[in-house]
Amino acid sequence: MSERVCTVLLYSDDPKVRDRMRLAVGTRPAPGLEIEFVEAAAYAECVRLVDDYEIDLLLLDGEASPGGGIGIARQIKDDRDDAPPTCVVIARAADRWLAAYAEVDATLTYPLDPVTAGTTVAELLRRTHAAA
Repeated sequence: MSERVCTVLLYSDDPKVRDRMRLAVGTRPAPGLEIEFVEAAAYAECVRLVDDYEIDLLLLDGEASPGGGIGIARQIKDDRDDAPPTCVVIARAADRWLAAYAEVDATLTYPLDPVTAGTTVAELLRRTHAAA
């Protein structure tokens, strides 16, 4: 079985949060799947990376400031027909309705559980590549 390498964009204004997201997902969240990470610390940088590179999944910090992950997810979904799947990390489960409004594909809650994070990311990547 060949290894599939996918690019996941981590977005947060806080480098410690990006580190936690990377560690929770890991570079091999499932058999046959390897992840390389690219990072963005600002809203404009995140949008530019999506425009300039082949990003397979967006993992966005819903608590980032001044541009939150939910807002970025909504903008990218509105602006692009080929938007990558998005997963937003939220602090309150009650924010899932807002993520649904932004057409987010999945949510995770802080603190991140590595099993749930890895499984969620792997499922989103498999679903996307199965549809392609």
